[in-house]
Amino acid sequence: MGKRLFASVMGYATWREPYVRVVPFAGRYSPKPHDVIVGIVQDVQKTFWLLDIDASRWAPLHTSGTSWEPGPGELDQFLRIGEAVLVAVENLDATGKIGVTMKGEGLGKLSGGTLATVSPAKIPRVIGKGGSMIHSITQLTGTQVAVGQNGRIWIEGSSEGILRVRECLRIIETEGQRSGLTERIEGFLRSTGPTDDTGPRMPPSADEDRPDRNGAREEPSGPDDAPDIPSNESHEGEGSWET
Repeated sequence: MGKRLFASVMGYATWREPYVRVVPFAGRYSPKPHDVIVGIVQDVQKTFWLLDIDASRWAPLHTSGTSWEPGPGELDQFLRIGEAVLVAVENLDATGKIGVTMKGEGLGKLSGGTLATVSPAKIPRVIGKGGSMIHSITQLTGTQVAVGQNGRIWIEGSSEGILRVRECLRIIETEGQRSGLTERIEGFLRSTGPTDDTGPRMPPSADEDRPDRNGAREEPSGPDDAPDIPSNESHEGEGSWET
């Protein structure tokens, strides 16, 4: 309406002329081809395992989508109910059926470790631009992390490392809309050291709003013909997008 924009969901806006994208703060996972996701086995059938991928439908993982060759009635010897796997979305048909595969680099059964969850909308922030966020987290906690586009994250490492990763995910979940998040996470991990009985200590934010020299808050500015949102707003890990 005029130069004001209204969104049907709450999120942060990215202006890339001539488009505006609003990334929601929360939302359910919507599968896309080639997404890497974490599924949890919910049922074992004769020729496939049924996976909960936190979408509107469960996804079957057929034996043809694995490197295994189980015989009749032997599927539960390879994957059992409650176990987790890292799979890729292979296809989606017009009826909404989801096909997944475990064939691919880095894919497979997730043994040991633990699962954490964040909103699927926050996964680009967990990964960071060029993988910067997840690289910092794994390097500074000594853990291995597999990030699913469906918001499930598998963490393997020491109990201390897992706790620190979980705290990082909590910060990303609550502050994912703020800029400078990678630097904030790195500062948190470097300054807190190991957690103690009182829990991790949060360092002061490096990107809090500051008044200008006249005492007023600085407001972002955009192009003359743009809506009233910052023209240079960017968020880590979003990648390309279109309307």
